[in-house]
Parts: sequence; structure tokens; C-alpha cells
Amino acid sequence: MMMKILKILGSTFFLAMATMTSAVADEASEENSDTRTSELFLVVYQDPSCGCCGKWVKHMRDNGFTVKSVLESNMNARKQSLGIPPKLRSCHTAVIDDYVIEGHVPAADVKRLLNERPEGDGLAVPGMPLGSPGMEYGERRQAYDVLLFDAAGDTAVFKHHPATP
Repeated sequence: MMMKILKILGSTFFLAMATMTSAVADEASEENSDTRTSELFLVVYQDPSCGCCGKWVKHMRDNGFTVKSVLESNMNARKQSLGIPPKLRSCHTAVIDDYVIEGHVPAADVKRLLNERPEGDGLAVPGMPLGSPGMEYGERRQAYDVLLFDAAGDTAVFKHHPATP
């Protein structure tokens, strides 16, 4: 999966950052998850006209991630090239280490993914559920699931986030 992402991105800068952050992650202690994930580099592809994407980027930065935002005019092509099944798509797409993060996935779930390293291509929150990071509206939140997905499009619930009244 990592080679596919690197080939698609084709960026020497990304390769250098991935190598650097991978070394940091390998050296970090399993007990200190904040240190391990805070040094990782997240590339976010977003439509220039989408406001919630910027809010999600802020959420990730506020939770210790280094983020590079890339404005993308053809998000469907980017999602297809990264292997995100249409039924799992949302507005923005991110790449971190050897995983793809689709949509409004909370930072805590990304940190857990990076610490546990389950088999799969990434995490997705399909659509744009109210109350997910970047889609906040007061204290209200719809119930939603963060899904672990693979190249075949198979999914498993990685984390359930319950609704609030």
C-alpha cells in the first residue's frame, strides 16, 4: 500500500518526510502514543471551496499532527487513485504513514490506528455526520462509525461514536 501511495504522490518531499517520520515512529515507545503519533506527517487533499476540510485540518493540528494541505480540484480522481471505495467517500482525503484517512475521522482514532497497525488500507467516515470533527454544531452529534477498510472494499467498525441529544 505504501508503495502505491508513494507512486501516486510522486513527491520527493513526501518520500523524505515519510522516511523521517517512519524512523521516529520506530524509535518511539509503545507506551507513549502521543510522542509516536505527534511526529507523523499527514497530507490532506481537499477541495478549495470546502470549509469543513479546513476545520478538520485544524482538529488534527490541535491534536499534535503536522499537516500539509493540498488543494485538489478533482477529488474523485484522487480518491480513486488512492483506492477509496465510492461508498466510503467523504469530502477530504488524507495519507499518513501507510494508511489513507477518508473524511471526518477523529484524531484519537487515527492515533489508535497508528499504534495498533491493523491489517487494512485505512479509516473512513462516509458522508459528513453532524458532530464529527469539522462538522461540529454546538453539542449535537449524530451517531457514526469509523470504518477500517481494505482494497477489496471490505469494512469493519473500528470505533463507534454515539449520538448526543
